[in-house]
Amino acid sequence: MTQSKAAARITTCVFDAYGTLFDVSAAARRAAEAPGQEALAGVWPALSADWRRKQLEYSWLRAVTGDHTDFWQVTQDGLDWAMERHGFEDPELRETLLGLYWRLSAYPEVPKLLATLKARGLACAILSNGSPDMLGAAVSSAGLEPWLDALLSVEEVGVFKPARAVYDLVGARFGTDPGEVLFVSSNGWDAGSAAAYGFTTAWVNRAAEPVDRLPGRPQHVLTDLSTIPELL
Repeated sequence: MTQSKAAARITTCVFDAYGTLFDVSAAARRAAEAPGQEALAGVWPALSADWRRKQLEYSWLRAVTGDHTDFWQVTQDGLDWAMERHGFEDPELRETLLGLYWRLSAYPEVPKLLATLKARGLACAILSNGSPDMLGAAVSSAGLEPWLDALLSVEEVGVFKPARAVYDLVGARFGTDPGEVLFVSSNGWDAGSAAAYGFTTAWVNRAAEPVDRLPGRPQHVLTDLSTIPELL
């Protein structure tokens, strides 16, 4: 089957949340802009990158070992590691960063994209490692509720991505076959794993990284979300 025929069957667009719809660097960037945060201002990009890296690593390790906890805990654990690495022993800064993580900015193209997809009659949802309360807060803060039909969290199955049970949540919610779903993620490993599952996938490769060497490869590689409607 060609990609164009597969795309014509798409009824449901499912998005990863963190790094895909929401800018995970926004918390550290905004904290660094505050008066008195000169030290953070000098290192916030590296601290933010380390925070994100450890957050994901801890989710993978917990998925492998079966020692599940919610995403808020691995978010805190990742931040603690990153702050220690960069020499910050500041409980007030820690609370500021964590508070800002609940109000991450959506990427600029997101509202228009979701509105366009909904106007075309597609179902739209989030499928995320995030816990339900984290996702609800982020969506509400960014004003995205009108265009999302479901917020699907790994907490429903008790294991993080890329476990197949997580991708199963889409069919269980929408009654779709995998081939009817366009799955969009900024994480190469997530897009590749979803492709192996059977979804049509788009990898939002904002950092121009190589494709991950995994059993599945994303069918589409994009620089941002704005061209998603052209795939449909």
